[in-house]
Amino acid sequence: MIAAVKGRYAAWAALLVLCPLRARAADDSASAVRELAAKSAGFAGAGATLALTWRNTSSLGSAEAGQARAAFEAALRQFGQRIAENPAVELRLTVSENPTQYLLVAEARRGDERQVWIAAWPKRESAARHGAPGVALDRHLVWEQEEQILDVAFPAARMLVLSPSKVTVYNKSGGPWEFLQSLPIATAKPWPRDLRGRLRTAGSTFQVFLPGMTCNGTVDPAPVMECHPSEEPWVLESGSRGLLLANFLAGRNYFDGRVVAQNGAPRTVAPFYTAASVEERGQTFWLLALVDGRAQIFDSSLAPLAGAAIAAWGSDIAGIDARCGPPSQVLVTRPGDGTEPDAIQGFSIADQTPQTITAPVIFPGPVTALWSFGGNSALAVARDLSTGTYSAYVVTVACGS
Repeated sequence: MIAAVKGRYAAWAALLVLCPLRARAADDSASAVRELAAKSAGFAGAGATLALTWRNTSSLGSAEAGQARAAFEAALRQFGQRIAENPAVELRLTVSENPTQYLLVAEARRGDERQVWIAAWPKRESAARHGAPGVALDRHLVWEQEEQILDVAFPAARMLVLSPSKVTVYNKSGGPWEFLQSLPIATAKPWPRDLRGRLRTAGSTFQVFLPGMTCNGTVDPAPVMECHPSEEPWVLESGSRGLLLANFLAGRNYFDGRVVAQNGAPRTVAPFYTAASVEERGQTFWLLALVDGRAQIFDSSLAPLAGAAIAAWGSDIAGIDARCGPPSQVLVTRPGDGTEPDAIQGFSIADQTPQTITAPVIFPGPVTALWSFGGNSALAVARDLSTGTYSAYVVTVACGS
């Protein structure tokens, strides 16, 4: 998901992730709602009309979220505002969360002028402990830059950053990563919207998959890379367990459904964005995030299981090797339109039903890429809505003792 948002919201990423330190903490949802309603009314001006949109991306129940929305609208009216068509101010509210608090994010727009406020209130003890006991999800920033990041890999003690125009090679000698060389990627026609790309490494060699193009290179003894037009399938890994060959539709941003299972059998499934495998009771299942907005469960031969569809997941799924309990786990984004903070959460599959195993990790914008990274980790790329920069994170599941 990629969306353009103008304006700069000071340290929005820090506000979302470090909410107890930077966001305004209220005693309860009513206090948080009234605080942001007062700020919104002050921004709009006396008697202004507002258009209000509301989205709940948290684990807060629909009834409680609805109460918070009704309270916000009532508070606006008390401050002299009107909710009507043809508004002077557009107001978007998002309910998000971190492991201990709910976050209410208010984004106000009047012409080219924009403002954002965040208030927080503590979760009840029972709500704060969603996820399996002792299981934690953590993230570690590995790189950030202005140009879009498609993927990051670490062959032979180097770092590769895949962007639309190049593969950049970095070296490290005791300190921070230092620029070593750029390997340009030349294409005869513009890239499709919402470009996707994948890096795979083996020792000092690497392979790049892009729509209609494949590149092969090495970082040792000196970085070199050669690219050529190609329609060969992408290699999709799911931790160390699953492997899938999938044909990418060159002019779009998804796989067309032609796949080859790990046993070599070709299959045709519905078009999908991402795929991951899980194991339960000695059986392997595949999870595919379909382009129609559902996630579908397939058996090991890529045959869909009747009635095994998941409607509440986003378009990015990554398989990992974590086994916090008998089933294996996957990391999943939330559904969204690319214009709001995103989150990644850990799930397992039990009796063809998703089970939450971790609290969500919140990001300051949409997650634009999520790939298996090896071990208990995945590589996630997020676009910061406040600055427009891209950040790559390693997201790791820790099973605890």
